[in-house]
Amino acid sequence: MATEKRIPLINREISWLYFNDRVLQEAADPTVPLIDRVRFLAIFSSNLDEFYRVRVATLSRLSNLNEKAKDLLGYNPKKVLSQIKSIVVKQEKKFNNLYENIIVKQLAEEKIFILTERQINVSRGAFVKEYFRNKILPTLVPVMLDGINHFPELRDRAIYFFVKLTTKKRVWYALIEIPDSLSRFLVLPQTNDLNFIILLDDIIRYNLDEIFFIFEYDSIEAYSIQLTRDAELDLDKEVSEKFIDALAKSLQKRRKGKPMRLLYDADMPADMVNYLVGQMSLHPENLIPGNRYHNFKDFISFPNTKKPDLEYKRYPQLPVDSLSYRKSLLGQIAIKDHLMSTPYQPFEYITHFLREAAIDPKVKEISISLYRLAENSSVIHALINAAKNGKKVYCIIELRARFDEQNNIYWSNRLEEEGVTVIYGVPNYKVHAKTCLVTRMQKGKPFYYAALSTGNFNEKTAQIYADHTLFTCEKRITTDLAEVFKALHKSVLPKGLKHLIVSPIDSRPAIYKLIDQEIKNAKAKKTAYMILKVNSLSDEQIIAKLYQASNAGVKINLIVRGMCCLIGGVKGYSENIKVISIVDKYLEHARVMIFANGGDEKIYLTSADLMTRNIDNRVEVGFPILDPALRQELKDIIKIQLSDNTKARELNGIGTNKYHKTRADSTHRAQIEIYNYLKSKI
Repeated sequence: MATEKRIPLINREISWLYFNDRVLQEAADPTVPLIDRVRFLAIFSSNLDEFYRVRVATLSRLSNLNEKAKDLLGYNPKKVLSQIKSIVVKQEKKFNNLYENIIVKQLAEEKIFILTERQINVSRGAFVKEYFRNKILPTLVPVMLDGINHFPELRDRAIYFFVKLTTKKRVWYALIEIPDSLSRFLVLPQTNDLNFIILLDDIIRYNLDEIFFIFEYDSIEAYSIQLTRDAELDLDKEVSEKFIDALAKSLQKRRKGKPMRLLYDADMPADMVNYLVGQMSLHPENLIPGNRYHNFKDFISFPNTKKPDLEYKRYPQLPVDSLSYRKSLLGQIAIKDHLMSTPYQPFEYITHFLREAAIDPKVKEISISLYRLAENSSVIHALINAAKNGKKVYCIIELRARFDEQNNIYWSNRLEEEGVTVIYGVPNYKVHAKTCLVTRMQKGKPFYYAALSTGNFNEKTAQIYADHTLFTCEKRITTDLAEVFKALHKSVLPKGLKHLIVSPIDSRPAIYKLIDQEIKNAKAKKTAYMILKVNSLSDEQIIAKLYQASNAGVKINLIVRGMCCLIGGVKGYSENIKVISIVDKYLEHARVMIFANGGDEKIYLTSADLMTRNIDNRVEVGFPILDPALRQELKDIIKIQLSDNTKARELNGIGTNKYHKTRADSTHRAQIEIYNYLKSKI
């Protein structure tokens, strides 16, 4: 189906910025605990860093193609880059005001004071100077810019102080890299129940005289700068040992990618800004005035000085109904399917599943596909344990998981050393699926146990990512999954599947068929609806298909956390489409698809978002939920989310992010209600 370029669409980059503004809304929300508001600022900043490293970098390359790019993309990259800068500058101003004029003052009301170098008294000054001399000074390498031929290559995302020393006769410039090997925060001794915190940046500012002691200057100024570089990799797509070497080398080159953004302290004098622009050959669109502090992502670890009420209440994780650690998980899964919903329920079910398979004498083989791994992965340790127990273990590990490549290279090497067969995916396609298949001999025949998930097999992210994982022995699913792994073991794409929806071969035709069935039923005056929950919706052909369904009378509810290029409620296109986004304590990461199907509902979970890359350029696995009790559980959870009128926003074409209001008299907050719902099922 050809995409009509005239259909209503939001540019994906602009839509993503609207999403990041929803994160900023959480930081501004006075009902969010104060320390968590600081952390939402950190998430906003971290998101923006990655956005510049990847998306803006790509647009910058495309902008060099001029009219060819416009014809190819349907929009002008230079115009979009200009829009991006305009939005980001406004967001940075909002960010700065929120931090400096609201968050810092409210922390002070809680007797938590963030001190700058100008606010240190004599006794705290002695403590800070001792810490500086013992811990920080040995790590600093100040570079005097007047004595070198070329301006130094700044590391990607590192923080630097650009320093100016002045006398009546001359000026010196210098750079100091802020060490990232030390904590960004120093908690100072408490005084009269008052808590004091100083940033590493300000400790260095306080001690500039000890760094530049040989200069007889009249004044000294230090302003922070941060350079964000192009992080995309230009690699041979051939999957081989040479690929691993090429990837490792490309990671080393990342720090030298093309400059995308110079974030600088907005208080920096114009002459210093002009000096940097000239020395670094920067373009105006690369310049973003920002906060006093950069790499604000470090504030995700902002210390809470003994005030638990300043953070979200930690709820104890809940057991999965009728799935006990004290009995064989495989035995319980053989009786019926089970659904695990992290972080409400513990990820440890996955590791128990693998550990049991590792020592069960009847288990002969384990196949698993991995995308992002925890730093000290319990999943990897369980797989190694299985290999040591004589099981055949096949691990498909995606080396190109963006920003996790180095970690995945390490684990792939470790697995191979321990006897695990590591498979590096399929040429030209990332393997983004999150699936595991255990083969156990029962009555002389192989019997399959499967775990299929919407999220990564990663115990760290499972603490904050809301995902669903299905444990099943259902033959319709496991037989297909065995075929998937059989193909992936050979580094080819699986074909001919009956029940799983696997990208890149099956997803687009399968999704079209499901939507077409709703269109057909709507035209026949039958009940027709669909509910789609994803992280991102940007594929133009899918959007066009959803508009077609809306015009046919299909009722469509979308829950889209991140970018959404579809515009709901547009006359003649999407009058039957409602779009909300939930941003709350946990990151909504699950992908769920529900289709009315003429009264015989079809419900799928999947690893794939509705993006072109997930549908056409990755190996993804979508799987049906067949057990009636689990189908009802998922429908109940989705119903709770659609009723959210506290953390849900209505998405439109102009990014106002208005909070979603329902007809209910009472307030509904989905993540709290889902926890209580799952608790009621125990």
